[in-house]
Amino acid sequence: MTYNIHVGVGMDKKLDLARIASVIKKQHPDLVGLQEVDRGVERTQRIDEIAELANLTKMDYAFAFNLKYQGGQYGVAILSKSPILATDHHLYLNTREAERRGFIRAEVHIGGQLVNFVTTHLDYQYEDGRVFEAQQLLAAMKDVKSPLIVVGDFNDVPAGEAFKLMRQSFDDAWSQTRASDDGFSYPADKAAKRIDYILTRQTDRIRVQRAWIVDTLASDHVPVVAELELP
Repeated sequence: MTYNIHVGVGMDKKLDLARIASVIKKQHPDLVGLQEVDRGVERTQRIDEIAELANLTKMDYAFAFNLKYQGGQYGVAILSKSPILATDHHLYLNTREAERRGFIRAEVHIGGQLVNFVTTHLDYQYEDGRVFEAQQLLAAMKDVKSPLIVVGDFNDVPAGEAFKLMRQSFDDAWSQTRASDDGFSYPADKAAKRIDYILTRQTDRIRVQRAWIVDTLASDHVPVVAELELP
């Protein structure tokens, strides 16, 4: 699953992490990539959001902050049904956007196989910024040996240059199984754009069984979920 949780604030403007956790639990995911996660930030009552979500979902977690904000941290996170064995956090260099961004990678064992799971959140203002960040992501992942899954809010539609760059070496789970469906994920109340993706590295030969959108207003994005089969 990939889910931009909008710091836990739904379309009704209410902060409700239990609601976010409920959305996640109903899908029974092995791995979840989260974006827009607060930790100790004033606007979200100084809550350690990822620790709270991990407690509510009974999953292991890893957090990487890309930005210091209102006395706390803001960034991306991973929830995992299996213990997280190792993590790697990489901050992107950026071009013009003020907000610092990055990715987190976690190593987990699933079905006896080591899997690398990455989540990221790219520049929402400038296409060249997204391309630059995608280039850094790909460069950082080039030596990863075991199966690699990359998910996140790319802030880029399928025709965008950053997404096309990723597609040179990654398959898009949604288009593999639901090519006739738009797969729009934003905004949650009147979805009109597909910007949230689950990507699998082509050389790993991961099979996509199905992919779906979860209809919920718990955030300003809806989650994207895919059922993957490891080789």
